[in-house]
Amino acid sequence: MSFLSIFRKSNNVSIIPLTGVIAPNMGRRKGLNLHEIDKNIEQAFSLKNLKAVALQINSPGGSPVQSEMIAKRIRELSEKNNVPVLAFVEDVAASGGYWLACAADEIFASKASIVGSIGVVSSGFGFDKAIEKIGVDRRLYTSGDNKAILDPFLPEKKDEVERLKNIQKQLHHQFISFVKSRRGSKIDDKNKEIFTGAFWSGEESLEIGLIDGFGEMKTTLKERFGDSVKTKEFVPKKKFFGFSNLLSGAIEMLIFKIDERSLFKRFGL
Repeated sequence: MSFLSIFRKSNNVSIIPLTGVIAPNMGRRKGLNLHEIDKNIEQAFSLKNLKAVALQINSPGGSPVQSEMIAKRIRELSEKNNVPVLAFVEDVAASGGYWLACAADEIFASKASIVGSIGVVSSGFGFDKAIEKIGVDRRLYTSGDNKAILDPFLPEKKDEVERLKNIQKQLHHQFISFVKSRRGSKIDDKNKEIFTGAFWSGEESLEIGLIDGFGEMKTTLKERFGDSVKTKEFVPKKKFFGFSNLLSGAIEMLIFKIDERSLFKRFGL
């Protein structure tokens, strides 16, 4: 090692893992949200001799609000610190997961990754026929005509469904606007399915402009910044609960994991 190499500045890259369902915290169920990772995002952009911030994404989506808030925070710090952001899609970056990917200046994926699903979805169950069959009366009292719309224990009403679809349409437009603002002319406007909620393999995603190239994160970072590049991962600290809360916490976590698994299953994962 030469004397000068001791004082040579290293090429540092911060890594922010963005994994799982995007959702606000509910009890002990911890989703991917700004509250949980805001500190980590700030720390990632505060690293000395920073060449780039890498987003390691594996998410089937979730809350559009949290997706927007996380992406906005990343863009603010990227522009404030003049640091480029690179996104690396692992298994999936769909719906809100792709919203997060678009916070990057460049998006990389595997040929087998699942990318896209630029749309909005809302799901639930209707129990009105079931409770009628077993002889249960639904008693609901409100002050406000629209206070209990889309109640799962009452028959579905056309005007209530229309109200929900109008909200979804607005959210979809916001999603599309962000993708267009970030991807610009890279997206193939001739493909009419891009903004329909459809999703594609990484290989097809490159052809229609949803990603910029193929590449595994560490290999790509070495190619971009040299073999001496140093990476540091920024993740929230795990929180532990007392034994008395273990059972209830386990039940909540099981429910959350089932919901999370169902979202990943939508994309064949």
